[in-house]
Amino acid sequence: MKTVTLLGATGTIGQNALSIIEAASEQFNLYAVTAKRNVTALALAAKAHHAKVAVIEDESCYGALKDALSGEQVEVRAGISALCDVAAAAEITISGIVGAAALKPTLAAIEAGRQVGLANKECLVCAGDLLMQKVKQHGATIIPVDSEHNAIYQCIAANDERHITKVTLTASGGPFRDWTKEQMAIVTPAQAVKHPNWVMGAKISVDSATMMNKGLELIEARHLFDLQPSQLDVLVHKESMIHGLVEYEDGAVVAGISQPDMRIPLSYALHWPARGVSGAERLNLAEIGSLSFEAPDEKRFPALRLARQVMQAGGAAPCIFNAANEVAVAAFLERKIGFLKIANLVDATLNSMGATKCHSIEALMAVDLEAREMVKSLLHQG
Repeated sequence: MKTVTLLGATGTIGQNALSIIEAASEQFNLYAVTAKRNVTALALAAKAHHAKVAVIEDESCYGALKDALSGEQVEVRAGISALCDVAAAAEITISGIVGAAALKPTLAAIEAGRQVGLANKECLVCAGDLLMQKVKQHGATIIPVDSEHNAIYQCIAANDERHITKVTLTASGGPFRDWTKEQMAIVTPAQAVKHPNWVMGAKISVDSATMMNKGLELIEARHLFDLQPSQLDVLVHKESMIHGLVEYEDGAVVAGISQPDMRIPLSYALHWPARGVSGAERLNLAEIGSLSFEAPDEKRFPALRLARQVMQAGGAAPCIFNAANEVAVAAFLERKIGFLKIANLVDATLNSMGATKCHSIEALMAVDLEAREMVKSLLHQG
């Protein structure tokens, strides 16, 4: 049996991972579950799935979690240091924490030489060069859990990476794929979090609606597969059945196709290098009938253009890009800014800060904090 730590057990990724672990209880032993501050859901997950340890990131919630798990055979811990400890302790760590907050515990798992199922794209966006160096240094394994990157990982698995000419990430286009900029100017948070194909958290749903998510995924793919920016492309595919395509120098294109169900890439990441049952519905192409494709409109969705600029700039630019987006999305969800203002704020922050080189995680975290403060300053300026 393999031990598993689940970082972010109360979110969509966490809940899907728990269902797979439960269905294959003879293969997996759940070591630890974590959450930011959702005490009730974390306690329920720890009890229902017999976790050895439960960690709450927000230390002020420690007492409440301790009370919720009173009488249970579950060790209760709190704080970022505890998150790093449990991430490094298990054979498999699923990194499902949203945002840059996942960086330190994910790094801890990598430095311990663990198998990491990476559902968090911000880790590689913020610190891709440093993290991939650590992967090689410590003999860790990263299995991407994002549906697009997981599909590409599987497409490449039996082939020689040196012969790749292009990798294409598909995008559903989100809920506003066919909307004009005038229509998007008055979008509400409730509309933005209602994704047509996927059930996701609020932040990632908004990222999908702005296509910022696809921009982040481009940067992530560059590091995961050691590609040049010119080898990466995006294709809008509203059905979300084809998740990624890999083109080889002989003209062959290999596609990763499945139902839009996160249990499929999660099952792959947990069972790797073998395969297991995910519980997902089988794909019936005859029933689907046809699939559609179109080029993304970077005028209506400038996040893709910004992501390409950031990849070219390198240095701390991706970290700034991600931090600015996190703050801008939070402001939109709190109804402090309009939908189109998200990309504008990210652009303004990138223009205000230089893409300096960072040679340590600490330096990147300092840039991350500076970028967040810059966005807040821009918000106050209107």
